[in-house]
Amino acid sequence: MTLRFVGIDPHTGGEGSATVWVEEESADLVLQGEEDDALLQTLVGSTEWVAGHKTGIPPHERVIRIPFHMVQILREACDAAERASAEHRDVR
Repeated sequence: MTLRFVGIDPHTGGEGSATVWVEEESADLVLQGEEDDALLQTLVGSTEWVAGHKTGIPPHERVIRIPFHMVQILREACDAAERASAEHRDVR
């Protein structure tokens, strides 16, 4: 597994921070962020966002919050993921 670092919360204080990587082989985005509070988790977990889709947050998933000032970093990550995906499609 190879991670390409894209960016970190520019307002970080030097400790855990929202961070974005692209996993090179799968072109998946990998996000680190603050696990959100119980109110937001309840809202996310109890709402049927897609008709017929099961509600709830599976035990292996987390609701995380990525700060707004990281939008540009997420755009860069999406571009990097598209490039990684295209590179792997060309090779296969």
